[in-house]
Amino acid sequence: MKPKPPIQLFTQAERLWFFLDYDGTLANFAPTPDHVLLDTEIVDLLSRLVERPDTRVSIISGRRLGHIQKLVPVPGVLLAGTYGIELQVWDGERLYQAEYVRIRPVLERVKPKWAGLVDGVGGFYLEDKDWAIAIHAARAEDEAAKNVLEQAARCVQEEELDDTFRILSGYKFLELSSKLADKGATIRYLLEKFSWPEAVLVYIGDDDKDERAFRVINETGGISIVVSTDEERETAAQYQLRNPEEVRELLWEVAGGKKTEGRRQR
Repeated sequence: MKPKPPIQLFTQAERLWFFLDYDGTLANFAPTPDHVLLDTEIVDLLSRLVERPDTRVSIISGRRLGHIQKLVPVPGVLLAGTYGIELQVWDGERLYQAEYVRIRPVLERVKPKWAGLVDGVGGFYLEDKDWAIAIHAARAEDEAAKNVLEQAARCVQEEELDDTFRILSGYKFLELSSKLADKGATIRYLLEKFSWPEAVLVYIGDDDKDERAFRVINETGGISIVVSTDEERETAAQYQLRNPEEVRELLWEVAGGKKTEGRRQR
């Protein structure tokens, strides 16, 4: 298991720029990707962090931007949805890294095919993020998940798409999106567009979609932290925390504030 990050890494930094995943990192996983459960402790924590003039906070999530806006109603936090294809920057301006009119028609063709594969089959969830569609099969039987995801991948291959798109696979997971839906590429974009000299960059995330971001952060000399209980996990991250509770404890210590009692609201 990777070591915990020493608090001195943060307290000795002249500036800190946090890039944080949400589900599985700041908060425990919701029942489905479309559940939006506001956690008041997270809101209080992020509010305390952005009050610091030497700290920037960005949330980079696989969720759609509309969900992240509801989960993090905190002025001064940059929000990146669908891995950063759609962004709301610190002053509220919306930015997009891809053209919706090029992405959505393809998703509209593939979505009913995927729906036909999962309808009535237990353990599957089809998520439509507007800019991407994904099949979640974590609760499905192993063999059923394997068969459905293979068929879903073939549906995409039959479309003979150009290199605008990519199929992103993971553990019992498949997603079709723009190739620009990439957390590592989003960090590079933000660093170029909103350069902040002398800042120490910190990325905290929990799954395989965060690995690209870890590598970008490492290239800058920043701090990369994976959230996982797996002591044998292969990761590019330098440090490890076990769960979202440990992540929040670290961030409260950095913020210099007192942890509040959080509660989730529907």
